Amino acid sequence: MRKVVVITGGTSGIGAACAESFAARGCAVYTISRHEKQMENVVSLCADVTDAVSLSQQIEAVIEKENRIDTLVCCAGFGISGALEYTESNDAHRQLEVNLFGTDNAVKAVLPQMRKQGYGKIIAVSSVAACVAIPFQGWYSVSKAAINAYILALANEVRPWGIRVCAVMPGDIQTEFTSARQKSVVGDELYEGRISRSVFRMEKDEQNGISPKTVARKIVRIAVKRKAKPLCSVGLSYQLVCLLTKILPTRILNYIVFHLYGK
Repeated sequence: MRKVVVITGGTSGIGAACAESFAARGCAVYTISRHEKQMENVVSLCADVTDAVSLSQQIEAVIEKENRIDTLVCCAGFGISGALEYTESNDAHRQLEVNLFGTDNAVKAVLPQMRKQGYGKIIAVSSVAACVAIPFQGWYSVSKAAINAYILALANEVRPWGIRVCAVMPGDIQTEFTSARQKSVVGDELYEGRISRSVFRMEKDEQNGISPKTVARKIVRIAVKRKAKPLCSVGLSYQLVCLLTKILPTRILNYIVFHLYGK
């Protein structure tokens, strides 16, 4: 019996790579995004993850057709950059609405069916920025740190029903995420050009980062495993970064981050 996989934000970046990888394994793959995209052996559905009603309706449509959902992958997200001091509240709220509450909306929509089934896998795309807060991308880091906390709590809440949960933490990835970032350089003169320099360095790292297919392969492996760690980083170098966050004193770690992205 082929697995049924639902992917939010599945028409670009990591989400699209996941859709292709799951489809190649013979899964029934449904993507849910704001815009439809024709992909081979993938059904594209339209909904904004911040619209809980519309999102739930699309997931219900999948359940009506397939009678189950084996895996939910939450990839929908975007990033903003700029000094925290000058970030408009509306922009910060939108960051959390999409990245955090969009994940929550998708989880709430699939949990009743997974509980009824007695099994299921929920995978949320987080970021190494959840462990290492990036200056001038503070709200993005906050949104991903919140996803990690959400996933850890959720894992223990749904464990008795055989539902397994994981947050996957990529580092720098070559995707459309870089060009889609909503950048603000308000206050850059006051900050002596540090805002624009920091984002430039980050985007250069992203352009030289790993392929989204690498992250997708990791997500597929997690999906087929019976057990998985609740928090997983992707790539040896990023696994090392996450390890250092546990070993190094916070003061030293933050000092290193300042010299990488804060100067």
